[in-house]
Amino acid sequence: MFFRSLVLLLGGCALSLAAVPTPDTRQVGGSAAPAVSPLLAEAAGPGIATTLKRVVVIPVEGEIASPVLYILRRGLKEAIDQKADAVVLDMKTPGGALDVTFEIMEALAKFPGETVTYVNNEAISAGAFISAMTGEIWFSPDGIIGAAAPVSGTGQDVEATMKMKIVSYLKARLRSISEGKGYRGQVISAMVDSDYELKIEGEMLKAKGELLSLTASESAKTYGEPARTLLSAGTAKTMEELLSKKFGAGAYTVKRLEITWSERLAVLLNKISPILMGLGLLALFIEFKTPGFGVVGISGFLLLGVVFLGSYVAGLSGHEPILVFSLGLLLLLAEVIFFPGVIVAALAGLLMMLGSLVWAMADLWPNEPITVAWSGNVFVGPLQNLGLGLALAVGLGLALIRFIPHGWFWDRLAVGAVIGGTAQSSGGSPAAGFGLAALVGQRGVAATGLFPSGQVEIGGRRYEASVAVGSIDAGATVVVCGRTDFGLVVEKADA
Repeated sequence: MFFRSLVLLLGGCALSLAAVPTPDTRQVGGSAAPAVSPLLAEAAGPGIATTLKRVVVIPVEGEIASPVLYILRRGLKEAIDQKADAVVLDMKTPGGALDVTFEIMEALAKFPGETVTYVNNEAISAGAFISAMTGEIWFSPDGIIGAAAPVSGTGQDVEATMKMKIVSYLKARLRSISEGKGYRGQVISAMVDSDYELKIEGEMLKAKGELLSLTASESAKTYGEPARTLLSAGTAKTMEELLSKKFGAGAYTVKRLEITWSERLAVLLNKISPILMGLGLLALFIEFKTPGFGVVGISGFLLLGVVFLGSYVAGLSGHEPILVFSLGLLLLLAEVIFFPGVIVAALAGLLMMLGSLVWAMADLWPNEPITVAWSGNVFVGPLQNLGLGLALAVGLGLALIRFIPHGWFWDRLAVGAVIGGTAQSSGGSPAAGFGLAALVGQRGVAATGLFPSGQVEIGGRRYEASVAVGSIDAGATVVVCGRTDFGLVVEKADA
């Protein structure tokens, strides 16, 4: 047996040296460690692992809502693509929406490998449901789990009949996912139902009329014969200690899912959504109480739009050039429609649109600092393409201005003769048009704010008016400087 082992050992070394000139290293627990040859493992015995366990750590932090669901789904999909052996949920949550919790539980069920929850340091309410869905539940020394009774979105108790239905469904759901996992079904049921009495081996752990919550040490207590822990699979101070205890030191590779900027923004918007909704409704109320439609109304719609679409922001990471281009286009439209003549919004929008085109053409690597990309001449090619495109557009535009007015194409577009008739204000008679023209040069008072449109009062009568540049506050003295088919054009009297 000794000679056979020696031959296998020498043969494995020779094959490894011949096939791979440099040692195979992989990321293990944050440091590089050599992989183990199968021949060496066979020679050394069954105690040495032949492959390293691939582990993906997914953070589950803050309130359980749509952004957290998006993060977890992305992490599970990446773990499946990378053929990971295990997924560990790094959990610290006070709970959240029940419907989102069910979707998270369904997503976890689709992962084919091991699932583990690390309670670091709380898994309250919805967090307890999600933890129960995983194969093992580990705790940090100060970890707490429990208090999972359903409540309304405002934190108030649910109506009695509805609560009875929800609790009954939850207990059945928990029993189905806790079969073969010791006392887990009983423990989680005691966290959900205040009327559930939990007694194990004659020891009363929870009486009726209260909800069960457990600390790390309480979860690790053993009961029965053979002895089984109440809920915990182990206690670890850090994620690295957990992985070393479970898979063995140096026997795993770990990748932690990095939260993108859009996912962090979605989590933030979800937290402040009540504030945004209140401000949006207040802005719309103020707008409805004032004549016309201006900045306050637009702000109200934008705030409510952020509330309704905030959860979808989580998926925008990676589409930054499109976002910048869209924002630039909105600024350009705002200049044309709401603030004609201001120039600032249009110029900023145009620069953002051009910049987004350069950004989209640049060959940037994920998480690469912009300074590194710039020093590597990554933007030279895109800037050249943008310059050529602008030159081509200007050249063709000048050619159109120079040649089209003298050809058949322009004759089909332009009006060839003056149509007889009297110009008039829209919806009024020709006499009304002449009456507006007679007001040019007269002074009046802005009856409402002009942003840029509103009403002015001249000689005790109100007229629709607009300002060509900027805005005019209500009560300011104005002078009529012109007219259009839709009203007067005014400016401040001291302008």
